[in-house]
Amino acid sequence: MSKYKEIKGFKVQTLASDTAASVAATGTWASAPNLNAACREGGGSGTSTSAINVGGYPYPMTNEQWNGSTWATFANMGTARGKNASAGTYTNAIVGNGSTPGTPGIGIVNNVETWNGSSWSEITEINSIRDSNGMSANGTSTAVIYFGGNAPGGVSALNEQWNGSSWVEKADLNTARANVVGMGTTTAALAASGYPSNSVAESWNGSSWTNVASLNTARNYPGGSSGTQTSALVFGGNPQKTNTESWDGTSWTEVNDLATGRESLKGAGPSNTAALAFGGYTTTDVANTEEWTVTPAADFQQTNLGQVYYNSGSNAFKVTQQSVPGGAWASGGNLNTPRNSLPGLGTQTAALAVSGSTGSPSVLVESYNGTSFTEVNDVNQYRVLAAASGTTAAGLFFGGSTGSNSALNESWNGSSWTEVSDLNTARQMLGGSGVATASIAVGGYTTTDVANVETYNGSSWTEITDINTARRGLSNVGTITASLAMGGKTSSNVGVVEQWNGTSWTEVADFNQTRNIFGAAGVSTSALAFGGATTPTSGSYTQTESWNGSSWTEVADLATARQDMASAGSSSLALGAGGTTDGGSTIIANTEEWTVPEANSTITVS
Repeated sequence: MSKYKEIKGFKVQTLASDTAASVAATGTWASAPNLNAACREGGGSGTSTSAINVGGYPYPMTNEQWNGSTWATFANMGTARGKNASAGTYTNAIVGNGSTPGTPGIGIVNNVETWNGSSWSEITEINSIRDSNGMSANGTSTAVIYFGGNAPGGVSALNEQWNGSSWVEKADLNTARANVVGMGTTTAALAASGYPSNSVAESWNGSSWTNVASLNTARNYPGGSSGTQTSALVFGGNPQKTNTESWDGTSWTEVNDLATGRESLKGAGPSNTAALAFGGYTTTDVANTEEWTVTPAADFQQTNLGQVYYNSGSNAFKVTQQSVPGGAWASGGNLNTPRNSLPGLGTQTAALAVSGSTGSPSVLVESYNGTSFTEVNDVNQYRVLAAASGTTAAGLFFGGSTGSNSALNESWNGSSWTEVSDLNTARQMLGGSGVATASIAVGGYTTTDVANVETYNGSSWTEITDINTARRGLSNVGTITASLAMGGKTSSNVGVVEQWNGTSWTEVADFNQTRNIFGAAGVSTSALAFGGATTPTSGSYTQTESWNGSSWTEVADLATARQDMASAGSSSLALGAGGTTDGGSTIIANTEEWTVPEANSTITVS
């Protein structure tokens, strides 16, 4: 292997610490509005802007929701409890087990409840009764694992997975323990700390647990961010600790302390760069809330994703990478007007949600800046079930239905819409992608499912090679020379995926879950498919799948099952906005953002 000085042809940045860890290390805790009621040992989950605190001591505790600025009480569970675990957000959550009123630790129950944003419902009881256990806190009401805890016979290593209809026993933790903090999803989770093994951490890959680096500080009754398998925080713990540690997928790093040392607290947050800590016990129960935010130092130069750098501290070459299975969905800013049957274009932080239906046809267009939606100029002609491509500075809106199939094409210049050359084939429920001067329109429905494909060159549409399977309700990602035509419906949903190389369409690996009118983001070699309608169209999916260029992998579910949404972005930074739930019966405004955290890996091969 060449010496460092002999590497020629490209620059290698030298850093004293890993890139992802360095960013997290600049984080600080700041006071935020308190809970309405002091509490300890409840269930906490969600994001730094959309969190829940459910159950806890003293009895009976009122549940509270965090919206990014204030806490508000909401409906209590059917069964009052403390020492419970939770996963999800304030519109989609699951709470399991715990202890009923009385002496803490006595009266353990296996009762499980889910929250749909308006009411609680009891679901199938867990197989093993226990409290003080962990849950994959980025899970949802239909997909979560539940591990460890106190059972009547002592601390437990049991691990059970909820699939939306039943609890299934999975591989046990390597180390039995209670008061464990859980992060991640059903296929990529982290279990950290607990009692009596207060510093142990284990990683879950969907089938087995592997011991990973131990925490630097042993702690019991800690709090933690909901986090992911590769990006999380653990903080506080017995006795009244302030210590905070950041996990980057490889190691734990001590970062800035909590302002208030405490144990039995709860937390939420998507990663090690954004989190919330609330409640807990000092010498009494407290309502304190603190927010963790990161502002990289002015002199810190982040290496580009995938770029090799040299870590002078560990004397190793490393690379900053993203593991898509470690991604998670979090709440974003809602549409101003609930809509469905609308396309989206752009990125996670610069997107348009175009036209669609509010229950009646709409010409509305809203622009997203990564935080909130703002109404911009309307399209000239409303259309539902249309396609869009491009960016917030230059985009296209084409096809769809005005009550009959449309070939209309409108161009966006960043401020207004102009009618330009029509499609050759009027159609609805088509797929579309590309940029304003080089777009592709794929499949759809006329009076029957069609296989037609057209490309746009900035002035006109040209018919090119058909896809192999005619269908409607499909999604397309990529460019006019490299794209994917995914899923859709014929007489029923299909999982067919075809890849375009600029000359021909080739069938590649099918979806794991057939779906139509779903969200999608990415390019031909790295894509995301999420939500969609079931067959028959009586329900909506939460399932998300990731494409790596050769196969599809199920990753973290959406919090809200939906179809007919606007979508935009990439396989690592995606957006799903609006749509309908319950098989099309309820039009919604809520938005979810998909983010894959960065982690550092050592290069071991020359």
